[in-house]
Amino acid sequence: MAITTDLVQAVLECPTKCFLRSLGETGVGNTCADWVCAQSTAYQREGSTRLKGGANGECVTGPLDRKKLKSATWRMAAESKVCAQDLACTLHAVERVRSDSPSAPAQFIPTRFIFTNKLDRHDKLLLAFDALVLSETLGREVVLGKIIHGEGCVTLKVKTSVLESEVRSITAKIATLISDKKPPDLVLNRHCPKCEFRDSCRHKATETDDLSLLAGISEDERDRHRNKGIFTVTQLSYTFRPRRAPKRAKKPASPHDYASTTSISRRRATSSPLARASRCPPGANLTELHRDRPAPPCGILPHGTVLHE
Repeated sequence: MAITTDLVQAVLECPTKCFLRSLGETGVGNTCADWVCAQSTAYQREGSTRLKGGANGECVTGPLDRKKLKSATWRMAAESKVCAQDLACTLHAVERVRSDSPSAPAQFIPTRFIFTNKLDRHDKLLLAFDALVLSETLGREVVLGKIIHGEGCVTLKVKTSVLESEVRSITAKIATLISDKKPPDLVLNRHCPKCEFRDSCRHKATETDDLSLLAGISEDERDRHRNKGIFTVTQLSYTFRPRRAPKRAKKPASPHDYASTTSISRRRATSSPLARASRCPPGANLTELHRDRPAPPCGILPHGTVLHE
């Protein structure tokens, strides 16, 4: 099976997504994923049309012939499919720059269109994968690529040769992943809200009570828990211990005990002077009850007992 751009993009986001795409499965029911796909396709078409208009008729579309690629005379190629061994990709655009020296070969610069205003490392790795497939097809290194992104169509030049080793390790990871019949461990991550397999993956994670349901836990921390034999949220809950008070704390907090707190509150409520006065018979002497308290204003206690006149 050929490693395509879709598989590279999927494995950068989630190994489970890459495995499902390699099986030909498609997810449904995620409006965010559908919107991202539509925006990306529309931006790519607009960018290709704009580049074709600036090529002055020296533009080709469709698959590129590997045998005729070195002797090509065109200036721009759009939506071109390129294959090399077990790698395949559809280039958004390829610019052919003629060399100043007649003996030097022309330079091919792959271009990708990204509709977002802010780029991340994944976008650069996808461009580096396009450059790798193109270099394998040409038989020589492709060292430069371009990314056109955002509302202002900003152009960013990327040195793809620097990312070549990382891209090769990613392709090797994909080859191992799709050759294994067993799916990878299901782990929910930040990409899940934008993934077409969101509902199915979350349903499976809920059934198994997976640790990835906790959004605040990192991958390293999850691996440490798994090495200790903790695989579910329920198992992790049994490891909870109350926080220790610092040694230098002036008033260290004691662990909260509901039973003791309730009994103390009841004793305080029943031993207050007002509570004792309410239980006294009419005409009783309340001086002893209020010896340690300031004299209240003129008032009458229950049963008509006068405290102060």
